[in-house]
Amino acid sequence: MYILGISAYYHDAAAVLIKDGNIIIAIEEEKLTRIKHDFNFPTNAIKKCLEFERIDLSEIQAIVFYDKPLVKFDRIMETFLQIAPKGFKLFLKSIPMWIKDKIFLKKVMRDELKKFINSTDHIPPIFFSEHHLSHAASAYYPSGFSNALIICIDGVGEWATTSAWEAKQNIISPIKEIHFPHSLGLFYSAFTYYLGFKVNSGEYKMMGLAPYGEDLYSKLILDHLLIQFEDGSFQINMDYFNFLHEERMTGEKLESFFNQKRRLAEETIEKFHKDLAKSVQVALETVLINMIKKIYAEFPNENLCLSGGVALNCVANGKIKELNLFKNIWVQPAAGDAGGALGAALAYYHLHLNQQLKTENSDQQVPSHLGMSFSPEEILKVLKDYKASFEISKSREERDKKIALLLDQQKVIGIFQGRMEFGPRALGARSIIGDPRNPKMQSIMNLKIKKRESFRPFAPAILIEDVHEYFDWEISKSSPYMLFTVKTKKANLLSATTHVDQSARIQTVCKKENPDFYNLINEFKKVSGCPVVINTSFNVRGEPIVSSPYDAIKCFLTTDMDILVLEDFILSKDSQKEIFQFNWESSYAND
Repeated sequence: MYILGISAYYHDAAAVLIKDGNIIIAIEEEKLTRIKHDFNFPTNAIKKCLEFERIDLSEIQAIVFYDKPLVKFDRIMETFLQIAPKGFKLFLKSIPMWIKDKIFLKKVMRDELKKFINSTDHIPPIFFSEHHLSHAASAYYPSGFSNALIICIDGVGEWATTSAWEAKQNIISPIKEIHFPHSLGLFYSAFTYYLGFKVNSGEYKMMGLAPYGEDLYSKLILDHLLIQFEDGSFQINMDYFNFLHEERMTGEKLESFFNQKRRLAEETIEKFHKDLAKSVQVALETVLINMIKKIYAEFPNENLCLSGGVALNCVANGKIKELNLFKNIWVQPAAGDAGGALGAALAYYHLHLNQQLKTENSDQQVPSHLGMSFSPEEILKVLKDYKASFEISKSREERDKKIALLLDQQKVIGIFQGRMEFGPRALGARSIIGDPRNPKMQSIMNLKIKKRESFRPFAPAILIEDVHEYFDWEISKSSPYMLFTVKTKKANLLSATTHVDQSARIQTVCKKENPDFYNLINEFKKVSGCPVVINTSFNVRGEPIVSSPYDAIKCFLTTDMDILVLEDFILSKDSQKEIFQFNWESSYAND
């Protein structure tokens, strides 16, 4: 039984194919179109899903969209009516789009899906899942837990911005909900905007900036802007935020409140900006932890599942773990809207069709390598097309030994191997790696490779059997998705992956779950004595993670990366001559 899950039209479009409840393939559209946070209908991702399984669209039993557009439209209309005449310009701009496409989304989707069938074939039935149910299902069903408490926190779905659920066997039941406009996700995004970063992508930057500041404003924020209640719920003081009636998130009133103008994108980051980032992070954590404590007291459970965009805040996740309320915490690695495509398909399978949970008491998604892979023949063709100079390793062991020596020589290396990751983190399949012992490596990789702000931290990928020696983390627990920030025990040895507050966003690497990446790191350990490598996503600022060999070669040649590894093919920057003469921008547009 094939079910296709889809997310689209807001941000982070994706397609996911499941078979009999098992995840077959999951791909974000942005990684194929090379448009960051691509929200368009995931035509390319659907095509790759069908090609991967070698099936036609007509062989799919159901297509499930991750959202209910009519309910969302009801919320938008009701909001405009409540705040009128404010927001009239925004109303005039947004309503035509809804009337043209989004209200009639089933027809729009059917028209898009006709591209995949012959005139005689039928389009599978289309269903719609509630937004937060999609998030909840994406967090629970792959977790391996037979029962769990689920908490979903994002900007907004239809009405819900925060929801709590109880899961037992295959049934997910809602227990609490907070509605728009009171949203931790929108609260955090509003300050992302105020600090001069881009909404829906710059939240990571604000989180990375926070440790450089002091908590000078969290009490002020919690007293006036983000109000907590005894039952754990909260409200935003909307007098200070503009997203209800304007396209901007904040305005003059918030600037007056802090006596500071909004920072523009390329303006210098001052002490105030660092202090405010820290204070907003503390305020978020305070409200989040208070809410979780209250929910847990009423619905105790040893297992917690998290999803929604706020679940990507690894610092907050670390604070939740420190509560020691839960024996196990599982966070959906594609916690944003892309993961909603997965949740929509799983919710239909388990809830609509009443299919029982196949729990094995283990993570069903690890290591989230759910995208495409490329054969040696496909890679070789690309290399020959662009006249690249390369070596071919005789074995994977020989390749890993060479990579380990190059890392020890302070080379920055792009790794392209196996199936592409699903979610915003690179987990060893599409990664850039380096030596974490070199104190200069963070600035080298940030400025020369990633082309991003120098304060942005990098994650350490560590062999799971060594994690307790280097970090404040139990050896019995895994963190395969880089979704928890913890204290570093040996900051002096891992200067390039240790943030200014002595923390790190760890990725534990297990031989059984992620063998290619494990073996590579293990070879580096043999050479250097260090079981850790820097791991950051294989891309530059403003671009999605690389998807194809072409993307990888282009990124390699247009940065100061030293070495590129495409499966068993190794390319050295110093050896490339003819390939530099190629018109990459022209070819890229037509690729």
